[in-house]
Amino acid sequence: MLNNPAARRAASFVIEPPARALIRLHVSPDAVTVVGTLGAVMCAVFLIGRGEFVWGVIGITIFAFADLLDGTMARMLDTQGPWGNFLDASLDRVADGAIFGSVAYWGATQDNMWVVSGALVALVAGQVTSYSKARAEAVGATANVGIVERAERLIAIGAALLITGILGTNFTWILTTVLWVLAILGIVTVVQRFIHVRSQLKKHRAS
Repeated sequence: MLNNPAARRAASFVIEPPARALIRLHVSPDAVTVVGTLGAVMCAVFLIGRGEFVWGVIGITIFAFADLLDGTMARMLDTQGPWGNFLDASLDRVADGAIFGSVAYWGATQDNMWVVSGALVALVAGQVTSYSKARAEAVGATANVGIVERAERLIAIGAALLITGILGTNFTWILTTVLWVLAILGIVTVVQRFIHVRSQLKKHRAS
């Protein structure tokens, strides 16, 4: 997520001290991954699902710190490997489902079917986006293309929830608009990945 060298250095300055402290306490990277996911799920279900958008976004942002922390700990312990990647990727899907599912639930309590349908379409598109990448790699291809990936989805939905929470429910149209933009771009991303993988496999078969 952090491709800029300056951003990586700044992140390391913030993340490495708590990572070292947790290692000294014999906390495993896997435990940090699980706790971060559980915390994000609880914030989504019990805060966002009840319309407490501002506190929900703040809580999820805090627990999202674990997504950077566990990788740093694994690197320090030299325990990076397939299991950690599998666990992290799998639990990311759980967190995504909780966030968008909670937005859909809140929309249902407000009888706002545009929010419900937008959140569900965006959720399914996001899950298929991630799944298509994994399946592409399983068949010897890559699927690193697309307009919207996980980071963009979370930043967009977080910003929309925060703005709606601050301005009030009269501005729910902002959340609705962002959800449908994510839904449409998510579908486009899935199609892009299908086309990209098919092209690679056709070239491989021809060769």
